[in-house]
Amino acid sequence: MNRPEQEAAVRRIMARGAPRVPPGLCADAVRQGGRLLRRRTLARRLLWLLLCAAAVAFAVWAVTARPWAEPPSRTSPPLTGW
Repeated sequence: MNRPEQEAAVRRIMARGAPRVPPGLCADAVRQGGRLLRRRTLARRLLWLLLCAAAVAFAVWAVTARPWAEPPSRTSPPLTGW
């Protein structure tokens, strides 16, 4: 298309006016957006709960297993009777 044809096409598009929006579109969008926000909030809370449960489980395991303590040596017998 050359420039005059492009300008004519733009004028035709602008002369049509604003597109018509279906009457229930806004209400549907608000309802769907609210549902999406509730799902995201629920998912975020579940993930935080899972993270806290994992942290508590790790803390309980660390206290009971004490992985930082050195295990007793099993390479030589204990010395007794000295």
